[in-house]
Parts: sequence; C-alpha cells; structure tokens
Amino acid sequence: MELGFIGLGRMGKNMVLRLLDGKHRIVAWDRSPDPVSELVQKGATGASSPADLVSKLQDKPRAIWVMVPSGDPTEQVIRDLAPLLQPGDTIIDGGNSYYKDSLRRAAWLAERKIDFIDAGTSGGIWGLTAGYCLMVGGPEAACRRLAPLFLTLAPKDGYARVGENGAGHFTKMVHNGIEYGLMQAYAEGFEIMKASPYGLDLRSVASLWNHGSVVRSWLLELAESALADDPNLDHVKGYVEDSGEGRWTVMESIDRAVPAPVLTLALQSRFRSRQSDSFQAKVLAALRHKFGGHPVKTA
Repeated sequence: MELGFIGLGRMGKNMVLRLLDGKHRIVAWDRSPDPVSELVQKGATGASSPADLVSKLQDKPRAIWVMVPSGDPTEQVIRDLAPLLQPGDTIIDGGNSYYKDSLRRAAWLAERKIDFIDAGTSGGIWGLTAGYCLMVGGPEAACRRLAPLFLTLAPKDGYARVGENGAGHFTKMVHNGIEYGLMQAYAEGFEIMKASPYGLDLRSVASLWNHGSVVRSWLLELAESALADDPNLDHVKGYVEDSGEGRWTVMESIDRAVPAPVLTLALQSRFRSRQSDSFQAKVLAALRHKFGGHPVKTA
C-alpha cells in the first residue's frame, strides 16, 4: 500500500523502515532533512513539506500517518494537513495523544469528510525488529482498508481495532499507566535486594526470574540488560520523567471512581524522583522536631 508518513523520530523512522521492508510505498517528511535523506536511500520517497508529501501520494483515497509529539505538535500537523486532503482520505495519529483530543479531532475532520484513526502504538526502539503492538480506534471501513499497513507494523496477533474513535488512544493510555506500575514494582524490589546483606548479583537475579518465574517479562529482560551494562547504575541519574499517559490514566480513574492506588503511587514516585531535596520532607522533619524534640539534620 501507499502511505504518507510525518515524523521520523526514534519510533517513526523505524516504523517507516519496517513498512518499506513490507514492500509498502512510503512518502516521508520530517522537519529535519537528515532522516528524510536516510530513508530515501532505503527506498522511501522524500518530501520537502506536508503539502509536497500530499502531492506525491498517487493512490486515492490517501492515508497519512502522523508520528509527532502529542499536544500542540500533533494539533498543528493535523490542522495543516486537513485543507490539503479530500473527502475519503484518512489521517492516522500514532502518537501518545490524549483520547479526548482524538475524539475532538475525529469530529472536526468528520465535518470535512476526512477519516481519523487513533493508533495507540507500543514497541519503542525495539519495534523495528520485534514489531509494534497497535491498538487502533476509528471507522471500521477505514481500518479495514488500511489493515495491511497495521499488519506489517505489528507482530503476529499484535494488531486489533479496539473500537471507534478514541478507543485506540484510550487503550494505549491505560497500557502506559499499567507500565508505570510494573516499572515501579521492579524498581522497589531491586532496591530492597540491593540493600540486603547478601551481596546479590542483581543481573543474575533478573536473568533467573526470566526463566520460569511468574514475574518474568520483557521489562525484566530490559532490567537485566541495564544491570549487565552498569551493575550499580552509576551512570544513571534517578530522575524519571512522565510523558502524560500515566497522569491521564489516574485522572480517568478519578473521573470514573475506579480505585487505582498502584498506578497513582507509581506516578507520584516519578514526581518525587525529580526533587533533590523535598520540601515535604523538610516540613515533616520540622514537625517531628516541634512536637517531639526529635533531632533535625541541618543543611
């Protein structure tokens, strides 16, 4: 099939390479010319702008995959593309957009008779070889028409249309919220083992657990790899960002009165990781000193 592709970052470029391997025709554009040039050498058709990309798509109805950061960048690309497209064309958002934004964008594009598909995409930098798990929401006919693209990107059984517009990014949002909780559980467990008196080889423990243990997982394989590279993680600063999906998942749990203590605390732990000296902890120390005369460590 033919596909326009906008956004050639860490995931986007690899997704194009996987599509090219699957014999699809790709017209690619990015604000940076370097990845475009690299992909042209691999068989893609390069574009100098979104308008140039649309003009180079030969098959109709056209389809364009947008793989840029969520929020304003995604909004701007979709706003720029819409006037260039015709009824029946499709825009696919494969980024980590908030599902309510996707619902709004789908309705706005529907007024122009342009289909919108929200494709929750998981696979990270390993997706080129392992494939991308795709959680897709959108009109059934458009999803069916573009299924060959999804099936090329995904591993076996790694693609599903999960519902109408919004369902794809909603499912990916919850997926990432769960990911926060899993990562936090591993992190806490490994710190407890590191503090033990046994001098445990944490990489070896991770390897052991990946052979038959009920906690084996790809995340644990990545932990094993990280510990093999740097047993004490001396070169890693314990500062953990969040890209938004965990916050949205927690907000959704509040809106729907669904208890989610593990996911909430995992998100809060990321916030704490960014504080070199917590004001909360200072307040606690001051209060213990005031009511109980407990000693306080001074700066």
